[in-house]
Amino acid sequence: MKTALTVIFGIVCVVIVVLVLFQEAKDNGLGSLAGSAANETYWSKNKGRSKEAYLVLATAIAVAIFLIIALLLSSKFLN
Repeated sequence: MKTALTVIFGIVCVVIVVLVLFQEAKDNGLGSLAGSAANETYWSKNKGRSKEAYLVLATAIAVAIFLIIALLLSSKFLN
């Protein structure tokens, strides 16, 4: 059981890394320091139904799975 959870844990780690790398940056880099205003575009208004929203949701689910497996692996029930 511990070996299977360890393998799944490694796979979930790789999935989290890939999901985070696919996400777009939320800031404007150094342009945000100058106080540039955020543009109201069709893309920004409908961001909740976009690919980015699904990536954020998938990342949150993967992190929850990661934490649950980490707690299971660190518990004394599997030792």
